[in-house]
Amino acid sequence: MSPEMRIAVIAITRGGALLGRRLCNETVGFELYASSRYAGHIDNRCHCFEPAELKALIATIWSTYDGFVCIMATGIVVRMVAPLLVSKETDPAVVCMDDAGRFAVSLLSGHLGGGNELAERCARIVAAQAVITTATDANNLPSFDMLAKEQGWIIEDISRVKILNTLLLDDGVIAAVDQTGRAQQWLKGRGRVTFYETFVEAAASAAAGFLFITNKRLPLQINRENVLILRPRNLVLGIGCNRGTPADEIDELVSRHLSQLFLSLKSVCCIASVAAKRDEIGLIEYAARLGVPLHCFESNELSQIIFPSPPSAHALAAVGVAGVAEPAAILASGGGRLLLKKVKSVNVTLAIAECTPEELPYV
Repeated sequence: MSPEMRIAVIAITRGGALLGRRLCNETVGFELYASSRYAGHIDNRCHCFEPAELKALIATIWSTYDGFVCIMATGIVVRMVAPLLVSKETDPAVVCMDDAGRFAVSLLSGHLGGGNELAERCARIVAAQAVITTATDANNLPSFDMLAKEQGWIIEDISRVKILNTLLLDDGVIAAVDQTGRAQQWLKGRGRVTFYETFVEAAASAAAGFLFITNKRLPLQINRENVLILRPRNLVLGIGCNRGTPADEIDELVSRHLSQLFLSLKSVCCIASVAAKRDEIGLIEYAARLGVPLHCFESNELSQIIFPSPPSAHALAAVGVAGVAEPAAILASGGGRLLLKKVKSVNVTLAIAECTPEELPYV
């Protein structure tokens, strides 16, 4: 469980308030909500609520926290949170505990939301029994959603995780291609997963399911319902632009060249540029569209990077460096290789680098 997670601990009984206070006192990021009936058993850092307001309280703070520890019966929690559920990709973790502190039950978002880890953490604090019911965990098997979460990869289609995880449970054969080399290390021989060098070789096998870890867009005939695609975040967009360039022009150039290179936009991890562009509205807006950080380097940092295209007199005059897109992409990717040398539209220059190694220094 990430130490940055914010967790709401909600108690409706005296024992629950005392247990919740103990959890919050020993864990950073935990905040206690307790029934006002037991205000005398908690300190002034606690949020008090009236018993009749419990359902409204949870609905109000549902999107505020990364997880919930509900010290009450699971039936109460199920009825309250059911209308709030959207997707296993976005729903917060929910753990239920009895007010005697005997059990910590991972109720919701066990893998992606961190519910299993949260239950185990609560159990360790109060010497309780963590109750984990996800099938892969119960059978000491890996799960592909946890693989994606731990590596920081994007799941292309969340519905296919269930298909591939079921194959693991059923001892089915899975063919895999992993362009990062990390999945085989992570699996540690668990499951009947065979790794291939190419997508064609894997697709031609007699496997019941397929795991492809790649930043490449795959042909439709390969992208079947039993194919799980995980997107490593290992592409850097190096971008330079004229002042006042709109985000749409940046978007058009990036989309066109990613398509030509058969690269997935979901594998973009950051945008890199020069410090003079850190307040460029179009660039900031485009980074926000993608949900990735914008890293802007000083001109003297970029000038130390060797890049293939001829020096640009325009860039030198405008921002004090002989190139922006290529050196920024190389620098932000940790010295990765350029997949696309500098290309231009009227107002934008673009270069694309693939991170090597995948551990990024600026992300």
